[in-house]
Amino acid sequence: MIKVAVTGAAGRMGKANIEAIQMAEGVELGAAIVEPDSSLIGADAGEVAGVGKLGVTIVGSLHEAVADFDVLIDFTAPEVTLENVRFCTTHGKKVVIGTTGLTDAQKQVLEKAAESIAVVFAPNMSVGVNLCFKLLEIAAKALGNDDYDIEVIEAHHRHKVDSPSGTALRMGEVVADALGRDLNECAVYGREGQTGARPRGEIGFETIRAGDVVGDHTVLFGTEGERIEITHKASNRLTFAKGAVRASKWLGDKDKGLFDMQDILGLK
Repeated sequence: MIKVAVTGAAGRMGKANIEAIQMAEGVELGAAIVEPDSSLIGADAGEVAGVGKLGVTIVGSLHEAVADFDVLIDFTAPEVTLENVRFCTTHGKKVVIGTTGLTDAQKQVLEKAAESIAVVFAPNMSVGVNLCFKLLEIAAKALGNDDYDIEVIEAHHRHKVDSPSGTALRMGEVVADALGRDLNECAVYGREGQTGARPRGEIGFETIRAGDVVGDHTVLFGTEGERIEITHKASNRLTFAKGAVRASKWLGDKDKGLFDMQDILGLK
């Protein structure tokens, strides 16, 4: 039985992660962590998550739970995630990271940590989204470099703080890599005013933030006479949580290394 800790346990994703752990076999909730000034410290994590009493008391730091878990699931914020990764490296804990908005320098910290612990880092833990990544690679290679304009359109709830989403950026990276392009050089983020005709080679990004949208992503390949759209729509955060729990179980026999959901799903 793999013991899993959930940080950010009182948030939307934290609660979904706890629910997904309860639904899965071979894993159990070992610890639930919130901010040190939270009024929920001392409460039962299962009751806070709405899944019934679990006998796991919410604590205000990883230090208080160091003996209670094997794998940490982290869907927080970049700075918090890096602090948690440093803790896991020091104490030999495995970690599954769904945090988005990390810079290239912050991602290098994860690469360094993976030299001594096992890390799964994915901008989206959904099985369906990761299948879309593979479909996008196939589509981009088949359609080629010259004839198709490529746009990435994503929508999320009003509370999301990073833009474009990590999933949208990863979709752009997958397509750019398949076409031999550098996304940093060909990406265009939104358009306004007299921009002129669309040049060849761009990968455009459009962002929508509204209401309670869990997550919609579409990559559009357009040319004269036809459009091809590869779309994923999430209606419940549980889809991401189930992927994170699957990743936690997959890490069971891994001692170190940096992995993503493509590894876990056998799509590489």
